[in-house]
Amino acid sequence: MNNQKIQNLELIAQGKVRDIYAINEDYLLIVTTDRMSAFDVVLPNPIPGKGEVLTQLSKFWFDQTQEIVPNHLTNDVSLEEIISDPEQLAYFKNRSMIVKRLNPLPIEAVVRGYLIGSGWKDYQATGTVCGIELDKNLQMASQLAEPIYTPATKAEFGNHDEDISKEEIITRNIVSKKDYEVLESYTKKLFDKGSEIAKERGLILVDTKYEFGKTKQGKIVLIDEIHTPDSSRYFYLKGYNERQKNKEPQKQLSKEFLRQWLISNNFQGLKGQVVPYMSEEYVSTVSSRYIELYENIAAKKFIKLDNTNLENRIENNINNYLENNFGN
Repeated sequence: MNNQKIQNLELIAQGKVRDIYAINEDYLLIVTTDRMSAFDVVLPNPIPGKGEVLTQLSKFWFDQTQEIVPNHLTNDVSLEEIISDPEQLAYFKNRSMIVKRLNPLPIEAVVRGYLIGSGWKDYQATGTVCGIELDKNLQMASQLAEPIYTPATKAEFGNHDEDISKEEIITRNIVSKKDYEVLESYTKKLFDKGSEIAKERGLILVDTKYEFGKTKQGKIVLIDEIHTPDSSRYFYLKGYNERQKNKEPQKQLSKEFLRQWLISNNFQGLKGQVVPYMSEEYVSTVSSRYIELYENIAAKKFIKLDNTNLENRIENNINNYLENNFGN
């Protein structure tokens, strides 16, 4: 089911995780698959339930943040208008979003509240993160004095995103100075709201990225996903200070554990490296971690769609429909 297609819609783009279909000139259908990517490489094993988790979490956060910035979700078209088969509708319903068709802005708006990941590596080498000077003597996972905005260019499929300065963005006219300031303001407000809700759920929003698009009228709109385990890191709030005091690794709830597993198995997406084998047991563990984050944030039980023989059932239903309506 990972590659299930909607036959009556044009597939206009396929990213590492999402398939994008054209509904018409004004609307798109974005389907989040169970494909897993890391280090800009799509891994061989899909993760059951992942697409549903990412979609439902994004919908939750879009709802929570719509007063800060408008988003691309729309109710002008329903999924029922696009897909008539009940079982195919059930499959796509929990993993898809109907959105307005916008012009994506070519930068990722990255914000960091804690010193971890590539930021920690930069800091160790230079005392800065993306050229921003930080306090001295910080340790890994330290909270920053205030969140910092470190945008990155959006790479084509298979390539790596690259950090870029405000000055270079404006000089190269990647976005205008006016738009850049709007993006920075939106990003900080979104991160503050995300941090507030995460804290209520016993979590720390560590860092994240946002993507934006523009309407034909020039209005900036939040797109893609928001505060998911693919786009964000979370720490558990309980025990954070004690772990920092003892210089112990923080307990994380994000995709970072998978990256670390890949690194420990000699894979970082570099030329010549081979993706390590993922057992069914480990795939199940990854799925459980995604579901755990959903249940923590949404504060409700995640109900995974039963995909048992779903592809065969869909195919049989379509064949029966064609035979009943067009058969001899």
